[in-house]
Amino acid sequence: MKFLDEYRNPGAVRRLAAAIRKLVTRRWTLMEVCGGQTHAIVRFGIDALLPPEVELIHGPGCPVCVTPLASIDKAIAIATRPDVIFASFGDMLRVPGSQRDLLAVKASGGDVRVVYSPMDALAMARANPNRQVVFFAVGFETTAPANAMAAFEARRQRVGNFSLLVSQVLVAPAMRSILVSPGNRVQGFLAAGHVCTVMGLDAYRPLVEEFRVPVVATGFEPVDLLRGIYRCLELLESGRAEIANEYSRSVREEGNAAAQALLAEVFEVSDRAWRGMGDIAASGLRLREPYWDWDAERRFELEHIATSECKDCISGLVLRGERKPESCPEFSLRCTPEHPLGATMVSSEGACSAYYRYRRNGIDA
Repeated sequence: MKFLDEYRNPGAVRRLAAAIRKLVTRRWTLMEVCGGQTHAIVRFGIDALLPPEVELIHGPGCPVCVTPLASIDKAIAIATRPDVIFASFGDMLRVPGSQRDLLAVKASGGDVRVVYSPMDALAMARANPNRQVVFFAVGFETTAPANAMAAFEARRQRVGNFSLLVSQVLVAPAMRSILVSPGNRVQGFLAAGHVCTVMGLDAYRPLVEEFRVPVVATGFEPVDLLRGIYRCLELLESGRAEIANEYSRSVREEGNAAAQALLAEVFEVSDRAWRGMGDIAASGLRLREPYWDWDAERRFELEHIATSECKDCISGLVLRGERKPESCPEFSLRCTPEHPLGATMVSSEGACSAYYRYRRNGIDA
């Protein structure tokens, strides 16, 4: 447990918190761009260790939460077909669509299966040649290489009964969307360390230069997070807009070249809708033309699906960092993990889920 204990060491946490209190001379607002980081912050009470001048707000860093409603409804439309095996990560099954979720489709007889890798879904297609197998390819740059590999192998092996329903999104364009929004309060970002492990740091340089905000690549344990917060505040206090790497045990400035090459082979950048955030230019990935035969939207000729979000859910405001989950009048009342109104209560990385689990009724759970 060395590498876990090292980054949860109480003494190191106290020293970093004291250093932050000594450093800060004015009010600052930072946003963490990772749902895993949000859960760690809430679970370990990282925000409670900070001086009152420092506020942490939660960004759109949960891939399940930002998957647009239209994608969920398309997934449901495909999964209800009798000739389809629909494969997905488990946390997608309970994300509400316009009328129901994938778990309800499964309960009513649809062949919806949970897998742990897109390659499992590809193997499923090979084992069921008389069925169409569709994998729900969602997520940020962290899941994209594995999804790209599944498409690459399906094409190489000529597996004709396999396809991907793609809802891949990119982090940096979402950060830009937040920075240009009228209600933006973000002065510095804690970037998701696993995204940076794949993509490196270059994607953030235009944001740093244009908006003069520091971006710090940060890990997921208490010591990681406090180091990232300290570094970001240090840059802000000194008036420097820079990129910093506080997750160097995993992140290299150039990222993972092999993963990037695979992404460039299989995907191209496209505009993409985000749940709760609307359309964001150049914020998604779609399959390149050589892979169109493995594109589920094309294969099943999905027509435009009209969608309607729950009017009582404020998850869009939560994802943009404009509201905290506890400010929602439905939080822990009508909206719970068992009966969620929005995606941020469903996902294991959703901010509403974190607050429900650890801070329901204002008390650490």
